[in-house]
This record gives sequence, C-alpha cells and structure tokens, in this order.
Amino acid sequence: MAFSLKYLDALAVVSISFATALLCEAISWLLIYRTSSYKSLRQSIDRASKKLDMLKSPSNKSASNSKKLDRVETSLKESTRDLSLAKFKSGGVVAGVLIVVFGLLNSMFEGKVVAKLPFEPIPFVRKMSHRGLHGTDWTDCSMVFLYFLCSISIRTNLQKYLGFAPPRAAAGAGLFPMPDQKMN
Repeated sequence: MAFSLKYLDALAVVSISFATALLCEAISWLLIYRTSSYKSLRQSIDRASKKLDMLKSPSNKSASNSKKLDRVETSLKESTRDLSLAKFKSGGVVAGVLIVVFGLLNSMFEGKVVAKLPFEPIPFVRKMSHRGLHGTDWTDCSMVFLYFLCSISIRTNLQKYLGFAPPRAAAGAGLFPMPDQKMN
C-alpha cells in the first residue's frame, strides 16, 4: 500500500497538468481554431508554403521566378504574422488559467517532495527542481519542476494530436521571425 501512495502526488501533478492542457486547448479552440479567419489564414499559409517549395525547386531558376519567390515569401510572412496575432488573443485567457492552476498547485504541494529524480541535476536546473523544498537531497523533485516538464511536453503533443499545431511553414516564424539570410 505504501508503494502506491508514494507516487500519488506525482500522479496528481501529471493529471492536473494534462487536464489543464485539455482546458487550454478547449479555450483556444473556442477563441481561435474554429473561426473562419483562422481557417483561411491556415489555408493561405499552406498554399504559400507549397508554392514556395515549388518555386525553390532546382528546375525553376529564372529572373521572373526570383520576383515571384519574393512575393510568395512576403505573403507567407504576412500570413504567419497574422496567424500569430490571431493566436495571441487567447494567450491572455490561457495565461490566466495557467496562473490560477499554478497557484493552486503551489499551495497544495508547498514544501512537499512529489518525485525522486534518478540523477543529481546541474546547479542551474537544481534551483528549479528543488524550489521550495527543504534539505539538501538534490534528487528530490518539487511540484514546480514536474509541472513545468509535464506542461511543455503534454500541451505540445496534445496540439499535434488534435491537429492544432502550427503549419510547418509557420512553426519557425512568429511575431519576431529570424531575419533573412539572403546575400545581396
């Protein structure tokens, strides 16, 4: 019986993290993914990325293609920016939900060891993995660390599973995309 109770706190944190990810994705679906503007932006990005791939193929090298390529890249960047702005709307609501859940979990598991790490983390990670815990057993894991790891992994995989992951062409871009690497 003691064996199963030992993992109960960790299971609770993982379960709450999963439920929170589901709630956040439901909110995102209500505010973003079901709207016609999101769907049209997504289709625009998909079309532009296919056209860009076609224009970048080795068989299409000409002066007129260079201008078309620039137009398509600009269109793709604008659509990606608009998509990021559309997603930004629900970001505040999702952030509010995550803050409330984190505060609730923090009060429930304050000073409690929820898991045992199979290694001693490096000092930078140790500060987060041992946050709020007493003692010097660095293999003790706090709720903060476990919740953080679960949140980033579960939500990303849930978005992929539900089909809400950003289009591949828009994955690297956002409000602050990397500058072009073109040589003049």
